[in-house]
Amino acid sequence: MKLEEIKNKTNEAVSYLVAALESGQSDVLTQYLNAMARFHNYSFGNIMLIARQKPQATNVGGIRTWNSLGRFVKRGEKGILILAPMIGRKKTGVAESTADAKENSSQLCGFRAVYVFDVSQTEGKDLPALTEVEGDVSGHRERLVKFVESQNVTLNYSERIAPARGLSFGGKITLLSGMQPAEEFSTLIHEIAHEMLHRGERRTLTTKQVRETEAEAVAFVVCQSVGLQTGTASADYIQLWHGDAKLLQESLEVVQRTAAVILGGIAPEAVQAAAA
Repeated sequence: MKLEEIKNKTNEAVSYLVAALESGQSDVLTQYLNAMARFHNYSFGNIMLIARQKPQATNVGGIRTWNSLGRFVKRGEKGILILAPMIGRKKTGVAESTADAKENSSQLCGFRAVYVFDVSQTEGKDLPALTEVEGDVSGHRERLVKFVESQNVTLNYSERIAPARGLSFGGKITLLSGMQPAEEFSTLIHEIAHEMLHRGERRTLTTKQVRETEAEAVAFVVCQSVGLQTGTASADYIQLWHGDAKLLQESLEVVQRTAAVILGGIAPEAVQAAAA
């Protein structure tokens, strides 16, 4: 792939992504966010309780939550015990005030045991999920791994990072084991973009919102350029981090430059030249 061709593909892909972000949330993202809103954010203590009883748990909820999503707890499954706060009402008032001045205030009265269930303990309708990247990455994946190594970045795989698909920090990338090839390729592009763009001084000059938008935009450009089907995956991811078209356009230059470097690095001729 010639430099001019890489530049043109990059410009086309970024323009497409900007338009997708300007059009608002996709139906897929809306359904996903609506479903995720039904799950509670658990306290650190409850997270520890869940981890001790069912270490592989990913999404947990009570029976009513699962039923509202069209899923039902399987016969014989044992619930995961957590602690739910009990809120009571306490009447307060100043002695010299009138009865009308008295008011009811909420207060924590204690905790009670309740049971929740992991998604693996339920059956029924599939949960809404974000779009995944699809397509044939034959050859591209191997060249990308070599490119990552050329950047002095170590690549590892682990099941323990779930539900995250990838993590990168200080010259080391860890990917979730067992992903489909196209999804793994896209995730690795995202993480190597972080390594190239967001280490050192520039990390302190950007927000998490900016960093995630830039890394996913780079992944989108590269995936589009090698012929993968991304659907709304990248736009949905960016919007999950509250990124938008304006933010992406402000990062246009670094996104284009980084995508071009990666595409140049994974081109077949580039690998052959490096091996020579």
